[in-house]
Amino acid sequence: MPINIIKSDSSIPFIVELNKIQSEFNINECPIRTALVTARSAPSDKRVIKTLREWGVRIDESLFLGGMSKKEFLKSFQADIFFDDQEKNIINTTEGTASGHVPYGIKNIKG
Repeated sequence: MPINIIKSDSSIPFIVELNKIQSEFNINECPIRTALVTARSAPSDKRVIKTLREWGVRIDESLFLGGMSKKEFLKSFQADIFFDDQEKNIINTTEGTASGHVPYGIKNIKG
């Protein structure tokens, strides 16, 4: 089964610009770390990774939580900002981490 690239959305310019800043530093000296944090597992993880590579975005870490609370993980990771396509995950994380909703994806289709 072919892996489709995720369609463009409003967060892409931010992610691409952040990546440009990262690329100005040696990988071991960069003050900005990016992590892919998802509750999903294979094969959906391949789509996200392929999409980020297509956009030319470097990910420092990929974490597949398998149902673990994103709020607790983000707190321990000391994340500065968090984006998610599910509003419930944003509501749960706003207390400890600046969070933004990406209104794309299957969970956001109003029917």
